[in-house]
Amino acid sequence: MTTPVAIVSALHEELAAVLALMPDEQQQTIGGRAFWRGHLHGHDVVAVLSGIGKVAAATTATALIERFGVQRIVFTGVAGGLGDGVNVGDVVVAQRFLQHDMDASPIFPRHEVPGYGRSTFEADAVITAQLVRASEQVLRALPSQLGTDVLNAFGLQAPRCHQGLLISGDRFVSTTAESLALREALPEALAVEMESAAFAQVCHDYGVPLAVVRTISDRADDAAHVDFPRFLREVASRYSSAIIDAFLTQR
Repeated sequence: MTTPVAIVSALHEELAAVLALMPDEQQQTIGGRAFWRGHLHGHDVVAVLSGIGKVAAATTATALIERFGVQRIVFTGVAGGLGDGVNVGDVVVAQRFLQHDMDASPIFPRHEVPGYGRSTFEADAVITAQLVRASEQVLRALPSQLGTDVLNAFGLQAPRCHQGLLISGDRFVSTTAESLALREALPEALAVEMESAAFAQVCHDYGVPLAVVRTISDRADDAAHVDFPRFLREVASRYSSAIIDAFLTQR
């Protein structure tokens, strides 16, 4: 049996779009999590929801590695944009990860993870490059298929793929004050969410390659759009399934 690749989504709608691509998925429940084992484009795949927040994410990552023996993890989800030019409808492919709410000072420097001597963990370069190619391929083709009403509703214009620092924390960032504080403390951060840095730490511990792509749903500020369910349904879930499909069909 081939070693499986894990496909992880942050939200149900995104995972459902991925599961719709799998012809033979079988559900298995471990630790209160539903895992789906199946095949996609010749790959042995385990698909799962990460759960919300860093603890849920770490539990899911550990189960994928310990119980299913996955040797690659690809995470898709949404995030709030922070970096200049990171707009709604763009995607961010992470090169490294940081927990923005990690602060064990003055014993350790702010953001440093105690016991590791570091504040950031790296994405795997090989599968990240593959994910970038898949994302760029999708962004060239998919937005024009979304329809004028969707493009206008969310102001989607020439979406881009960004690469760099992705930050995570156990706080939903949705005010201008919070966003500005994060940008001041971490000026290299492109986007903020709640799970990826926890996945990165677990994958570092086990030596398992990780790549993460996040669709920008808002700017993590007071002007964040209010129709998140529609964005998730009509934009983010379609991005996720198309990017995973393109990723797994690369040769």
